[in-house]
Amino acid sequence: MSLIHKEGYFTLIISAIVLFVANGLIYTFFPPIIWFTTFVFVALWLFLVSFFRNPKRTIDQYADDIVYCPADGKIVVIENTNEPEVLKDERIQVSIFMSPLNVHVNRNPISGKIAFFKYHPGAFYKAWNPKASTENERTTVVIENPKGKVLFRQIAGALARRIVWYVSQGDEVKQGEDMGFIKLGSRVDVFLPKDAKVEVKMGQMVSGNKTVLARLV
Repeated sequence: MSLIHKEGYFTLIISAIVLFVANGLIYTFFPPIIWFTTFVFVALWLFLVSFFRNPKRTIDQYADDIVYCPADGKIVVIENTNEPEVLKDERIQVSIFMSPLNVHVNRNPISGKIAFFKYHPGAFYKAWNPKASTENERTTVVIENPKGKVLFRQIAGALARRIVWYVSQGDEVKQGEDMGFIKLGSRVDVFLPKDAKVEVKMGQMVSGNKTVLARLV
């Protein structure tokens, strides 16, 4: 697995060229500030490198009853709710907020078949706004295995303007494999069966493929 996610290759190459050219122009016309601008440009480019990092994350235990966190970030919602789009039943919603400093790879929380997939164009409310779940640009993915169905959404935030996904309805997917990527701040909502045992707490920092989000009964 590459240390830099494939979604970052183009951005990093183009940004390096632009920053190099900009620094060259500053050196030519405003040489006294070249050291300052060089520091700023290098710091900016290293931030982009950090944003597109893709750390190797192996699953500790593959099991149909274990739901791993599909993203890195902070738990901002744990509540009972109704899922009106697809499942149309009562669920436990667990939401993960991904800041620009988090790894932004999204991974399959369970193995199984993609029973439903849909991309929704939409608005760009801040990721923690409740409207983000239903009105922002997002995807809806349902994975089904012998233990039941887990629905999760990639949700764009105020800064995130591009959601990428690598799955389609009908695909068989493996727990822990990449399913997509969201650029800049964003959020992932997971809708668990009502009887699932949630293993995380509000405010907890979690890691994709490492933190057990819940166990299915």
